[in-house]
Amino acid sequence: MKEKKGFTIWFTGLSGAGKTTVSRLVQDRLRERGIMNVEVLDGDVVRTNLSKGLGFSKEDRDTNIKRIAFVCNLLTRNGVPNIAAAISPYREVRDYARKEIKNFVEVYVKCPLDVLVQRDVKGLYKQAIAGEIANFTGVSDPYEEPLNPEVLIESDKETPEQSADKIIAKLEELGYLPPVPKQDVYSEEEEAKIKKRLEDLGYL
Repeated sequence: MKEKKGFTIWFTGLSGAGKTTVSRLVQDRLRERGIMNVEVLDGDVVRTNLSKGLGFSKEDRDTNIKRIAFVCNLLTRNGVPNIAAAISPYREVRDYARKEIKNFVEVYVKCPLDVLVQRDVKGLYKQAIAGEIANFTGVSDPYEEPLNPEVLIESDKETPEQSADKIIAKLEELGYLPPVPKQDVYSEEEEAKIKKRLEDLGYL
């Protein structure tokens, strides 16, 4: 029996950029491929459970990401594909996660701040810009963009479905997913036209 290969898809990007939406779509696509055991570690869910009690200082943020990386590493080395969707704003700790996990696919979900403000139904960005929320990533706390992510998603320019397609294509390219064989499928009407054309040309 062939051993299943584990890997981690690590989504990073500002709040509201689309990490959770695209990660769920990727999970669905993987399940369509027969990978039913894929796990998703969403940043908000992790904060509620695994990292309950941590604040938003750099130290606490780094601790949160290292905890997610620990779980992702356990899953990956046991052959379980998994997806982490967390802001993970600091490059150093993302590099730490990459080093620990090995089979690591970084996905940068990029979105301009003005678009994020428009999308923000809770008004958190406006509060942060007004100085009402401290340590808000992208406003009063830094976000360090990935330098060489495996996948760059620009969520203001592409649909979540297009973004998911990009990630699946990259997984195939890296050998984590077998490519789907391309099939040329014709309708009966198209087949009849092709047959007639070949007959006219004397091939049939």
